[in-house]
Amino acid sequence: MFNFDWHRFLLNNLSITFLGEVVVRVVFAYVIVFTFLKISGRRGIRQLSLFELVIVLTLGSAAGDVTFYNDVPVLPVAMVFVVLLALYRLTTFLTARSPRFSKLIEGEVITLIQDGLYKLDSLDGLNISENEFFMELRQEGVEHLGQVRLALIELDGDISAYYYNADEVRPGLSVLPPEHRPDFTQMPSDGLYACNHCGLTQRLQARQKLVCPRCTREVWSLAMMTQRSR
Repeated sequence: MFNFDWHRFLLNNLSITFLGEVVVRVVFAYVIVFTFLKISGRRGIRQLSLFELVIVLTLGSAAGDVTFYNDVPVLPVAMVFVVLLALYRLTTFLTARSPRFSKLIEGEVITLIQDGLYKLDSLDGLNISENEFFMELRQEGVEHLGQVRLALIELDGDISAYYYNADEVRPGLSVLPPEHRPDFTQMPSDGLYACNHCGLTQRLQARQKLVCPRCTREVWSLAMMTQRSR
């Protein structure tokens, strides 16, 4: 017959009094993490650089261990906090005084779209899919690249987009999902098409095949010319 050991399941070899110690440990960890975020002067995770996020995760790991492991003393965790805070201060000091160090730690703003076309060196060098960019552009009311004069990827990963005026919109590559943007390697009819990789537009004839002269890809979709709805 199966006997379920509730004491082992709930507390293992710990005594019930350890639950009171857990309360103290959680308060200790909470104060440490909260104090670090206050001292760092940041208002939200989206504002954290890669280095700062690593520090917070490291501190969170140390603080998490001390909350429920009875063999983890609290003074070493306090030392972790002190060392991480010193590293943070040193890094921000060097970042403010060395552009090269700042670029290494924080990265740089990347130009993704310029004049309605993808920047090839940026697109090919990013470890992220086009679909993710398309999703963010759609959420900003963008239907095709011809509506976008300039799009930048900021240090925090957000996209900042600047748009053409209504009378300046040019034909562009659709950013709609695949079911709303059929792809072709042989054109079904005469028309204006956009390269699915770089956004270059070309007027092509029915049954024509073309290697994109800008990026050497062979997949095209109908170019769009609609204006932004907002």
